[in-house]
Amino acid sequence: MIAARSERYRLFAVLAALYMAQAIPSYLIAAALPPILREAGVSRAAIGYLSLLFLPLVLKFLWAPVVDRVRPFARAHRAGWVIVTQIGVIGCILAMLPLGPTDVAALIGVGFVAALLISTQDIATDGYAVMRLRPEDRGIGNAIQGGSVALGVVVGGTLSLVLYHHAGWRVMLLTAAAFSLPPLAAAAYMREGDPASDRRAPRPSIRAFLRRPEVRTILWVALTYRVSEGLVKAMEGSYLVDAGVPLDRIGYLSGFSAATAGLAGSGVAALLVRRCGTAATLGLLGVLRTLCFALFAAHALGVVVGLWPLFGATGFQTLIRYMEIVALYSLFMAVSSTDQPGTDFTILACAQLVVYLVGSLISGKLADLLGYGALFGLATLLSGAATVATVRLLGRNPGPT
Repeated sequence: MIAARSERYRLFAVLAALYMAQAIPSYLIAAALPPILREAGVSRAAIGYLSLLFLPLVLKFLWAPVVDRVRPFARAHRAGWVIVTQIGVIGCILAMLPLGPTDVAALIGVGFVAALLISTQDIATDGYAVMRLRPEDRGIGNAIQGGSVALGVVVGGTLSLVLYHHAGWRVMLLTAAAFSLPPLAAAAYMREGDPASDRRAPRPSIRAFLRRPEVRTILWVALTYRVSEGLVKAMEGSYLVDAGVPLDRIGYLSGFSAATAGLAGSGVAALLVRRCGTAATLGLLGVLRTLCFALFAAHALGVVVGLWPLFGATGFQTLIRYMEIVALYSLFMAVSSTDQPGTDFTILACAQLVVYLVGSLISGKLADLLGYGALFGLATLLSGAATVATVRLLGRNPGPT
């Protein structure tokens, strides 16, 4: 009993280190670099090209079967991928040292290589989590991921900006590289099976994923549940500015929300998933999300006035987003095959991310054409419809929940 408990906590610690390994460099690039480049005088159009770095996150399902199939080292399958990619990520961070904030093309090139490595490592880590987490621990495992991402936001984003402001470019990058070293030690504690078992397993592929009817049902959930979120989240900052909220207060609000919601929300979601199941948890969160979007719409239409309701809606939206990721990822883990866990999980994760990004891309155009009130109202309707559709889909396919 004591040995099993010790092994369980060791797994949680390893997963926390592995997910932080991805979060710190990700938010260094995605959260810290844009304001640094802007302060250095880089044009907004050039900074916009940083969005190219999101492509590997969306397309990583294409090479997920390779990660499931190939062992970089004879005795280290997914741990081998973690070691190779993490060394590469640290190399990319150090490669930025001779560059400056105005070397946009070079930074995008190095950042794209880092994004490919981080995405590949994510496939290996998610596959390992699917293989090692017991069904009753999946919610906890995904809560650890959410909390690690929140800490990554603080270290990779907030701390990097503070260090750059007070100590400069070089100290910022060296600190980020130093924080990226511990996951290499965590890889040594990853427990994996016999290499011979990989050779006896079916060949991982996207086609094998699509042949399973129960997975196709969950794919529809992935493609519908978050269809409304990008519409609101992408315009949240712009709406706060247009509502008269100062930039510094927006910064404090977003940072505090990410840190507290990432830790608290992930823990609460793990408890809900364990006690109520993923279907009930997603249904409850969908209802709360719909009410939150309705509050945004009411404020934009003048039905609700004042900034405090808006601050509450912003913080609550962040909380819900972290919680539903825990529930969704627990569902994705439940239907992922042990023959190709990284491939199955990655396809589902990419599907929900694509829907979110599409909403983000069209949100600005819709806001210009319809106004904030109509945009948030549309998001409210879509959120309610997606919640009903998800509950019905999972009700017809209760097994994985």
